[in-house]
Amino acid sequence: MHRRTLLASALAAAAALSLTACDNDDGKPAADVSGGTAAKPIVTLDSPMEKPDLVLTDSDGKKYDLLEKTKGHPTLVYFGYTNCPDVCPLTMANIAVAVKQLPPAEQKDLRVVFVTSDPERDTPAALKKWLGGIDKDFVGLTGKFDTIQAGARSVNIGIEKPVKKKNGDVVSTHGAQVLLSSPKDDKVHWMGMQEATSDNYTKALPKIVKGQNP
Repeated sequence: MHRRTLLASALAAAAALSLTACDNDDGKPAADVSGGTAAKPIVTLDSPMEKPDLVLTDSDGKKYDLLEKTKGHPTLVYFGYTNCPDVCPLTMANIAVAVKQLPPAEQKDLRVVFVTSDPERDTPAALKKWLGGIDKDFVGLTGKFDTIQAGARSVNIGIEKPVKKKNGDVVSTHGAQVLLSSPKDDKVHWMGMQEATSDNYTKALPKIVKGQNP
């Protein structure tokens, strides 16, 4: 009950705020998508991409090799930050709601990875606390900014160094797409766009966990 309340709160709070801090930094599509448009909430890429080759630190302070830990598992990867006022909590809450609709075995098989774009503030402890209010099974990763930025750019996700505004707020600009990979070949075949809702993910995940187009 406590977790469901937190999820509902995250959804309500995020929906009420403007989407400014988490906009894609260049306004361009993150990758080529089927049909040449990103109008759908979850799109199929024309050319699958390799998952980002990242070795970072997880929310327990342990080394986490993303390729090794997610090999053979359906995987969702999202780059964001815990102090994000809008897109990040909404996106992760939407995914959490959808994951809970899967059968227990598929939930266990699925990997959901949140990679911070603001590693200076997002310590392992901060990630653990934040993700614990969404889904304790989600993995949070932090490390050196340059390493994270290179990993994001390898999958065409833009990330810029956090900037401190005149009012004291720190804003991390990053692409808002969710990478979705197939367990069949460990490649990113689909991308959840910023507009994707919990219903969109609920409909798509049962197919994605089997390596099928949603």
